[in-house]
Order: sequence, then structure tokens, then C-alpha cells
Amino acid sequence: MSAHDACNADEPILSVHHVGKRFGRVQAVDDVSFDLFPGEVLGIVGESGSGKTTLVRTIAGQETPDSGAVLYRDRWGALVDLHALPEGRRRRLHRTDLGLVQQNPRDGLRMGVSAGANVGERLMALGQRHYGTIRQSAHDWLARVEVDTARLDDPPAKLSGGMQQRLQIARNLVSEPRLVFMDEPTGGLDVSVQARLLDLLRGLVAELGLAVVLVTHDLGVARLLAHRLMVMQHG
Repeated sequence: MSAHDACNADEPILSVHHVGKRFGRVQAVDDVSFDLFPGEVLGIVGESGSGKTTLVRTIAGQETPDSGAVLYRDRWGALVDLHALPEGRRRRLHRTDLGLVQQNPRDGLRMGVSAGANVGERLMALGQRHYGTIRQSAHDWLARVEVDTARLDDPPAKLSGGMQQRLQIARNLVSEPRLVFMDEPTGGLDVSVQARLLDLLRGLVAELGLAVVLVTHDLGVARLLAHRLMVMQHG
């Protein structure tokens, strides 16, 4: 049994318990609880301002909750509280086990380095050092997300918004995470670009057996990708 398989499919990979988050007088997230199982896609839907982005940023470790706990079941089956971990261990988990695809790909990419380097540096963070192997992996992942491999050495700024989003997806998935958070991954894209990206995401999620928390305001996107839905309103 591999480390990736140590988590029982009948046990949640993520357990969110009574999480709350305030910004001043605004209760952005109010006592939210749910479980997510290996290979499951949970869609979190709601109108703008409902708290869904704050929720996903909080459970992904980008914001600290004011109350509650976010428990992750690691590759060896142990439950760990993501917000109680030492910073070094939490950073390692984000390099190996967790991914975050942001609505604006510029927030999830390093704009000052090439497309290939954006993917390859994730592998370097895992300890890989052979340049040829890293470059080949970056090349293969660009092909996998349908970015022209001739753009390997181009900076992300030279790519379209849809291609930048594909690159951000490759950057997140190259490290073989078990759990990925997606915040409006098709937001701001043309309808035709959205449709192709959704097909790509659906295929990759199924192929890799990813557990996903998907935030979207678009019920069509949620129905296409998610196994079940959670609706948020006023936190």
C-alpha cells in the first residue's frame, strides 16, 4: 500500500468543524461544518458576498479562522489540524498534499519566471534537482493541460487568461496533491474558453482521483464538476 492509499476511502480527507471568520463587524463565515471524502468534489455555491471565497481561503490556510477547526487526514491516515501545525510543516503540506487554484491566475503564478519554471519550481520544492527531468515534467504537464509546449520558456504575461489558468492548474497538480481548493476557476473567462477548461478539469479530477472543494457562483459549473453542493448565504 502506498502512502497515497493509506487514507481509507470511507474516512473523510477533510473535516471542517464549526469554522467562523469575522472582518470587523461582518461575520463572513458563520459556524460552517462539513466533511469531504477522497475523490469527492464538493461545490460551494452562493451569490457574491455570501462568504464562500472567505470560507475556502480559511480552510485552505490563507486566512486564520476565529473559531472552529480544519482537520486534514494525511497520507498516513493521521488527522492534523491545519491551523495548529507549525508553519514549516504546514508549508510542506501545501507543497506536497494541497493545491489552491485561484480565480485570478496571476495570484497563483509567478509572473516573473517562465511557464516551465512555474511548474518546475514545485518539483524543486519537493527535492528534485535534475534539470532535464524537471524540464521534461514541465513540458509534459503543459501538454496535459493543453498549453502549447512551444510556450515553455515564455513568461505567463504572454499567455491569454485561459492559458494562464491552465498553467496555474498544471503548477498545482504537478506535485500530485490529494486535496485541491478551487476558487472560481473559470470566472472571468469567455464562455467558449470556460467550456473547454471545464472539460479539462473534469477529466483531470477523475483521472487523478482528486478531492476538491470548488467555489463558484455558477450552478452550471457546480453541476458539471461537483458530486454534491453546499449553498452559502450571509456566511
